[in-house]
Amino acid sequence: MAKQESLVPLKMLLFSFHATNTIILSFLPLYLAYKGLNGTEIGWVLAIGPLASIFAQPFWGYLSDKYKTVKRILLICITGLLIFSTVFFQMNSLISIMFMGAVFYFFTTPIGGLGDSLAQRRADELGVSFGTIRTWGSIGFALSSLIIGEILSRYGVQYMIWPYLFFGFIALLVVTRLKDVKVETDPVKLKDVGILIKNKGFLFFLLAIIFLSVGHRTNDSYIGLYISELGGSEALVGLGWFVGVASEALVFALAGLWFRKLKTLVFVLIAGVLYSIRWFVYGALDDPMYVIGLQFLHGITFGVFYLAALDYVTRLIPKHLQSTGHLVYYAVFFGISGIIGSLSGGAIMDHFGGGTLYTILGCVSLVGTGAMFIYHVMFSKVKATSY
Repeated sequence: MAKQESLVPLKMLLFSFHATNTIILSFLPLYLAYKGLNGTEIGWVLAIGPLASIFAQPFWGYLSDKYKTVKRILLICITGLLIFSTVFFQMNSLISIMFMGAVFYFFTTPIGGLGDSLAQRRADELGVSFGTIRTWGSIGFALSSLIIGEILSRYGVQYMIWPYLFFGFIALLVVTRLKDVKVETDPVKLKDVGILIKNKGFLFFLLAIIFLSVGHRTNDSYIGLYISELGGSEALVGLGWFVGVASEALVFALAGLWFRKLKTLVFVLIAGVLYSIRWFVYGALDDPMYVIGLQFLHGITFGVFYLAALDYVTRLIPKHLQSTGHLVYYAVFFGISGIIGSLSGGAIMDHFGGGTLYTILGCVSLVGTGAMFIYHVMFSKVKATSY
C-alpha cells in the first residue's frame, strides 16, 4: 500500500498536466481560427511548439540529469506554464502569438517527457508496469476533452484559458508532493551527451520514428479542424478526443497483461501497420461521426507504439543519461515530427482538404513502418537482448 501511495502525486501530476494538454491539442486550432487565422497561419503557430521542444526537451533533460532531480525542473516548467500561458492568450496579431507561443512552449513541452521519464524510473524502482502509472495521464486527457469540449461548445472557444489555468494550478500543487528520482551515478557532464550522438542504433531508431510519428502529430493538430470541416461542433471534437484517449488509457492500464508478450519492436511494427490503415480510412470518410467512432484506434496505435518505443529507448541508453535520452526521444516524437506535420498539414488542408491530408499520412506511415522493419533487421543481432 505504501508503494502505491507514493505514486499518488505522480499519477495526479500526469492527470492534471495531460488535462491541460488536451485543451491545447484539441482546441487551440479552433481558438486560432476564432482569432481570424487561416489554415496556413494556424500551421505556423502550431509548428512553434514542436520547434521550441527541439531545444527545450534536451535542455531541461540535461539540467535534470546534471542536478539529479526531475521534481525541481518540473516545478520551474509548470510555473512557467502558468505565467506565459496567461500572456500567450492575450496576444492577437500573428507575430505576437508566434513569439509568445515560443516562450510558452519552451516551458510546457518538456513537462510530459519529464513526467513520463519519472514514471518510467519509479515503475522500475517499484516493480510495477509503467503503463499503470501513465494511464492516469490518458484519463486526465480523456475527461478533460469531453468536459471542456462541452463547456466550450456552450460558451465559446475564446474562454479556453480558464480551464487551462485551473488544471495548471492543480499540477503546480501536486508537483510539490512528488517523490524525486534517486540517481546514484555521478552528475552528467555535457561531453557525456556525445554518447547518445555516437549511438548509431539510437539515431537510426529516431529516424524511423519520425516517419511513424508525423502522421500522429499531424492528426493531433488537425483532427479538430477535420471534424469541423465535416460539419462537427466543438462538443464533437471533444467527444472524438475522449473516445481516442479513453482507449489509450485502457491500453496503458492493461499493459501488464499484454506488454512483453512479443519482442518490443514487433509491437512498434504492428502499430505502424495500424497507423497506415487508420489514416487511409480517415481520408475516405465524409461524416464526422465515423471519424469519432474510429477514434478507438488511437489507443491501439499510439498506446502500443509509445509504450513500446519508450521502453526500448530506456534500455538503449545509459542509466545516467535517462532524462536526456527520454527527452531527445520526446523532441523527435513531438518536436521534429510536429513541425513537419503542422507546416505541411495546414497548407495541404487549405489547398486540398482533410481527406487528401489523411491519405498522404497513410503513405508516410507505410514508409515509417518499412524503415522500422529495416531497423529491426539491421540491429536485431547487435541488440538482441533489447528486442
